[in-house]
Amino acid sequence: MKSVIILGDGMSDEPLPEHGGRTPLMMATKPSIDRIAREGCVGLLATIPDGLGAGSDVANLAVLGYDPTKLQNGRAVLEAASMGVDLAPDDVALRLNLLSTSDGLIRDHSSGHITTEEAALIVRDLDAAFGARKGPLPVSFQAGVSYRHLLVLHGAWADPALDCAPPHDHVGEAVADLLPKATSPAAQAAERRLREIIAATRPLLANHPVNRARAAAGKTAADSVWPWSPGRRPRMETLQERFGVTAAVISAVDLVMGLGVYAGMDLVRVPGATGLHDTNYEGKAQAALEALADHDLVYVHVEATDEAGHARDLDLKVKCIEYLDARLTRLILEGIETRGLQATVAVLPDHPTFVRTGKHGRDPVPFAVWRPGMTPDAATAYDESQALAGSCGLLEGDAFIRLVLGL
Repeated sequence: MKSVIILGDGMSDEPLPEHGGRTPLMMATKPSIDRIAREGCVGLLATIPDGLGAGSDVANLAVLGYDPTKLQNGRAVLEAASMGVDLAPDDVALRLNLLSTSDGLIRDHSSGHITTEEAALIVRDLDAAFGARKGPLPVSFQAGVSYRHLLVLHGAWADPALDCAPPHDHVGEAVADLLPKATSPAAQAAERRLREIIAATRPLLANHPVNRARAAAGKTAADSVWPWSPGRRPRMETLQERFGVTAAVISAVDLVMGLGVYAGMDLVRVPGATGLHDTNYEGKAQAALEALADHDLVYVHVEATDEAGHARDLDLKVKCIEYLDARLTRLILEGIETRGLQATVAVLPDHPTFVRTGKHGRDPVPFAVWRPGMTPDAATAYDESQALAGSCGLLEGDAFIRLVLGL
């Protein structure tokens, strides 16, 4: 039997008192996702182990049945794999955000969702001026998508034992209080180098033609860089080695595609996939159906709900859930039926993203799983409350992926 996992990043949330205690999932009109819950089973999945940050790197590892406490090495190493950046064993990779600050505070973790084309020009010039593996503490800058880029520390001096604040969790807070800190003596050189890069790049960014043009157009300028989520490349078994399945991953986000590389999944890139609410939902649905022809498992990741949560935009988060339902989930369900496929379909987020605070949460996430012939439980819809009482209970470890794969 084939399997599809539809993951709405950051889709779950907390009850909002000003909306009658409802969550965005409860507010959204989502008949296709509700159908999966109504005709299948629901439950909760613990995706953030104690002691680890509530990030998508940790959570997506957990969804796929890996143990993040053994494999989590930061999101940057996953993004590097997707970007085709070959990390040496002693390299340390960090996510590098282009962000906006004012009055010493982080104002926008994404520089107004700067375009990939604009950002590429900035990152090129940052590397020429401050990177290119020059000097006694060599680094390099690698351009990614929109505000999401890569900083690589090269050589034996590099150490990932650093406390680096995820900028999306600290909007409105003081930059000076959030600067990278070494958590071991071996990482003190890396701490000094990262702080130096944050400070030294500001003059270039302030006068960069891209930022001058954005400011003239009334757009948010990228006036700072922010390195975070350090790590070295992981070693992990593929899904084929663990479960005997072939798999494909569809996403607009380098982190998830990079996880796919290490998990042995084929990468399916969809034109028009943006990571935002304007992503190509229909294209992802079509790509998922096509990938089912020669893969046992297809993992479809949609970032839009998470970005809406970080923006603290309730209306947009609800709309993104409804897009996920009508423009992706519905088409996948209809395509499976039209093609006569025997397939399991699951839907869930990786972690909560609270629209009230704009931050990730650690709570277990609701999931729904449906397959032909399954005896449904008592759920009538898909949301946090229904999942709490679902017949699947609270799953941990690789129990969810085994349920999806029928193992």
